[in-house]
Amino acid sequence: MPRRRDLFSLAALAAIPASAKLPDVTFSPKDAKLTRERFGDLLIYFDGPTDQLKSMTAGSLRLNPGATPHAPHRHPEEEFLLVTEGTGEISIDGKITKAGPGSMMYCAANKLHGIVNTGKAPLLFYFYKWQR
Repeated sequence: MPRRRDLFSLAALAAIPASAKLPDVTFSPKDAKLTRERFGDLLIYFDGPTDQLKSMTAGSLRLNPGATPHAPHRHPEEEFLLVTEGTGEISIDGKITKAGPGSMMYCAANKLHGIVNTGKAPLLFYFYKWQR
């Protein structure tokens, strides 16, 4: 099964040339790159370098009830995650926190983290990852 991180990279290739800096633009959900996975619908809005960052990824995932996109994982980027709909649990280095609309996670680079939808409705979250 492909890792979510790999899906981000693949989805962005179709939208923005690899060497191009992210454009100054506003995207609606219909403009983002959609990937339908068994665990939910992944939208990638931005993925590429900026004036100040080596890489920046911004997207959302509508996570199906009872699903997780993958086991807890770590990556070299720092990450923010904002839950806007549904309920779930976010883990960081083994500590599990209940999350609902308005809950926000920050996770430093290379820290083990994950999310699971514990509710009966989809859980929608937005994520922002970057690397200097």
